Amino acid sequence: MNTVRFAILGSGSIARQHANAIAAAPSAELVGVWNRSREGAVAMGEEFGVPGTADLQEILSRADVDAVTVATPSGAHLDVIEPAAAAGKHVLCEKPLEVTTDRVRKVIEVCRKHDVLLAGVFQSRLSRNAHRIREAMQSGRFGRLVLASMQLRWYRDQAYYDSSDWRGTWSLDGGGALMNQGIHFVDLLCYLVGDPDEVQAYAATRAHASIEVEDTIAATLHFPGGGLGTIEASTACAPGFPRRLEISGEHGTALLEDDRLICWKFADEQPEDEQIRAEGLAGDQMKGGTSDPTAIDCEGHRRLIEDLACAIREKREPIIPGEEAQRAVRVIEAIYQAVRERRSVQVAK
Repeated sequence: MNTVRFAILGSGSIARQHANAIAAAPSAELVGVWNRSREGAVAMGEEFGVPGTADLQEILSRADVDAVTVATPSGAHLDVIEPAAAAGKHVLCEKPLEVTTDRVRKVIEVCRKHDVLLAGVFQSRLSRNAHRIREAMQSGRFGRLVLASMQLRWYRDQAYYDSSDWRGTWSLDGGGALMNQGIHFVDLLCYLVGDPDEVQAYAATRAHASIEVEDTIAATLHFPGGGLGTIEASTACAPGFPRRLEISGEHGTALLEDDRLICWKFADEQPEDEQIRAEGLAGDQMKGGTSDPTAIDCEGHRRLIEDLACAIREKREPIIPGEEAQRAVRVIEAIYQAVRERRSVQVAK
């Protein structure tokens, strides 16, 4: 198998990111699109030169479909992954895998049961600067963790939430600014420094009418080794600003702004540090969506699709398997519980 043939399940804006990423991936080919709306499926299929259908079993029964990318509303991921896995199709699932830890667990279990690969979409992990920070953390260069903080101050206008009836709902969006937009840097924070073991939080809806969920949230974190941290996420901060992630240990600090390394300073300066600072400012050009969700670059998706295609051929795990992709949902679910119950909450293991 030189080329892995993909079908996309879903036809919204993120599905088009998947289609563009597949077109740019040397080992992948797009062969079909499904959506519950036949009109939406056919329109996207015509746009990308493949058949579009509203019949899920039809597309999953095709012998020329090796894998699917899941781009449906978040709370409907399990509904399409179950039949896809049963049909023997490997899965790349848009974030989050699902909107609760229970449904995430079912997604992982059904893929394991049918012996298909499951990969999650957390492209922020793939940047060179994220790898630099992780290597420095694992080598002990930061020393003991002091503070680890993530900040997302984006902007979405009311038309964004009004554009689809699932946006801003608990059942299909799974939450607001934290679950939908902030989850990428929550995942990155966990990937770089480990999961917090306890959280406290407050949430509010400050700038958007008629949504069930928060557009602004702030949480404090406690990590197992004694380090502390914060998470801020909002879609109400006009005009929108780059995501920031800052890690400070007793021996040094690193700061990411989107995928650009803004700060890299350590007490024990090494010969390579100046070059890291110079290269780090360039980033990987994986653009975020500070004020416009359509401005997100497809490069991260391309890397993940290419990796899954190679993993299928090589019979290995994808770079972000389902077990890894569930970590951020566990943390976010604990934060939402802390908001509801107005108390400190332990993060599930």
